[in-house]
Amino acid sequence: MAKSIPVKANDSIIYHIELVHDFSMLPAFLQGLGYGRSQKICIVTDSNVAPLYARDVQDLLEKEFDTVILHTFEAGEHNKNLETVNALYQTLIEQHFDRQDLLVALGGGVVGDLTGFAAATYLRGIDFIQVPTTLLSQVDSSIGGKTGVDFMQYKNMVGAFYQPKLVYMNLSVLQSLPSRQIISGMGEIIKHGLIKDAAYYEWLMAHHDAILALEPTVMEEMIARSCEIKREVVEHDPTEKGERALLNFGHTIGHAIEKLCGFSLYHGECVGLGILAAAYLSKKQGNLTEEQLAGIRQCLSAFGFQTQIDGISTDAVLSATKSDKKMVGNQVKFILLHTIGDAYIYRELSDAQILDGIRYVCRA
Repeated sequence: MAKSIPVKANDSIIYHIELVHDFSMLPAFLQGLGYGRSQKICIVTDSNVAPLYARDVQDLLEKEFDTVILHTFEAGEHNKNLETVNALYQTLIEQHFDRQDLLVALGGGVVGDLTGFAAATYLRGIDFIQVPTTLLSQVDSSIGGKTGVDFMQYKNMVGAFYQPKLVYMNLSVLQSLPSRQIISGMGEIIKHGLIKDAAYYEWLMAHHDAILALEPTVMEEMIARSCEIKREVVEHDPTEKGERALLNFGHTIGHAIEKLCGFSLYHGECVGLGILAAAYLSKKQGNLTEEQLAGIRQCLSAFGFQTQIDGISTDAVLSATKSDKKMVGNQVKFILLHTIGDAYIYRELSDAQILDGIRYVCRA
């Protein structure tokens, strides 16, 4: 075992994030949580991940559990919706799953969010665990209990806070990820440094070559630190009443771009554009220097992010920000930087100011 990170609520550990290097220990961890042979397990995955890992995970679990079934849906953000959840409900009903049974989310953020939402709502709550297989899901979406699906292309508009019983991260799966998936994950990782840990942000740049080469020891250190940052935030604010909103840095404009490009860009790629726009707005507020803004742009470019996007209406992006979950009244709750490593919530940006930030990264 590489590393175990406990996640607490009210000073009690509610689950662990386990960083390991294969799937072999998963049955033992489940047994350690009290699951026995009689519990039914449904592995939920998508059409991208199933051919890679589903058979291996199912074979391992079938050695220790009597009933292990597989539910696969078509990959893609456009399938993260209530129709896909309904199909999963149907499988669970037909296979007589009850509240003692378990869902295993094997995949990236779409799989984890959708499975978690199904777990929160099936029979008013059934246990689930996260087995994230992308960099983004390992450092972000698998941690903290946010679950949900998109509705009419609005990101995560329907959801629930519902905690997993375990987050099991097999770091070796990162070696098979396409480069764009690595870039997407780096969007959330860079965000963590910018909002909470300036030294970590500098470490990322110093280890740029090793990260892009997916060197195992460097990847483990990076993922562990990002998990710790997110863990610290969600422990203080499990249902986003305050500090947890800082994790939305880059997401208001990022989500709007993601919607308007029809999800042709990955989530983390859009977050990268949103980060740059938010950094620009932080500079316009007199917080960041021109040098710091240029450094953030350089960091994003060095990790493969595009720092400008063409062909999207800036007015449409502004309009889309008004449908963001983070609206309070009629005001966008924006996350800005006092300085690198220190983020804050700001509610006073005018439409003209937001549009200025959008134009910094979007060319209509």
